[in-house]
Amino acid sequence: MTLESQIRAPSATPVDDAVLPFEVGALDVRGRLAKMGPALDEILTKHDYPAPVGKLLGEAIVLTTLLASTLKFDGRFILQTKTDGPVSMIVVDFQAPNRLRAYARFDASRLKSGQDSAALLGHGHLAMTIDQGAEMSRYQGLVALEGGNLEDAAHEYFLRSEQIPTRVRLAVGEEFRSGDGPKHRWRGGGMLMQFLPKAPERARQPDLHPGDAPEGAVKHALPEDDAWAESRSLFGTIEDVELIDPDLSGERLLFRLFHERGVRVFPTQAVRAQCSCSRDAVAGMLKSFTPQDRADMVENGKVVVTCEFCSSVYEFTPDEAGVEPVSQQGAVD
Repeated sequence: MTLESQIRAPSATPVDDAVLPFEVGALDVRGRLAKMGPALDEILTKHDYPAPVGKLLGEAIVLTTLLASTLKFDGRFILQTKTDGPVSMIVVDFQAPNRLRAYARFDASRLKSGQDSAALLGHGHLAMTIDQGAEMSRYQGLVALEGGNLEDAAHEYFLRSEQIPTRVRLAVGEEFRSGDGPKHRWRGGGMLMQFLPKAPERARQPDLHPGDAPEGAVKHALPEDDAWAESRSLFGTIEDVELIDPDLSGERLLFRLFHERGVRVFPTQAVRAQCSCSRDAVAGMLKSFTPQDRADMVENGKVVVTCEFCSSVYEFTPDEAGVEPVSQQGAVD
């Protein structure tokens, strides 16, 4: 196949719930662009989150999609935050190759008007875990959350753990449409771009601050590569509306940014909202509890378990849940 035969106009057809890998060879950058629609809306609307909480969880879902879509094995990527903010916990579970589920815990009494993602998170940590299966070791990276947002956390992770010059943009919003009464749905988008030149010295970054340097010590500095400087400048022009616009295709957005340099795109990877819970899985989970714990779960003659991810409700009789009759419990005591 000749180079000329590969050149074409960017597709005008938007593709939702998909990750579009791309490469700008002239600038030595590669990346991924995610456009999220129905899958994101399905996850968020199942819990009816307050708008600020839904937006934050949506950003976590987009970030997870960008990071986890590179998995080359049948495993899981889990992003989790634990903080002292109004949104105390976020969990996003991506099961390769394309299944997403997520939920957030929050304190409604601490939600205030005008809080951004950073204020909702507060201080704590973000953990990113790669689970390659039962017979393989887990890999986990931790990033401190110190009053910043998820973009800040992603930049800090790549700076300290991967040491690859990286930029991340996340955008989530509600789309309102007229019709048979007011309707709204969640949309999201994001882009991850990395500088990967063939000569590794071009990607060198300044040494990290050791934390115990004497006052007045000069920080280590390196001149920024011209190609990366240009890439960051172009990347900085992305607007939220471009990432979540349902009528703007990912290919057209990339062409807007990099048409002067030439951008190459690769086949998209679809993602979908799908929880892994099931009645059998919940029944197995109940068996892991002690007999007394199972007995304490009985209310109104049944055991009810609600999945935190998808809000599915599973009901069991005491016998199905493995709850011993009262007489047997007394005998054990």
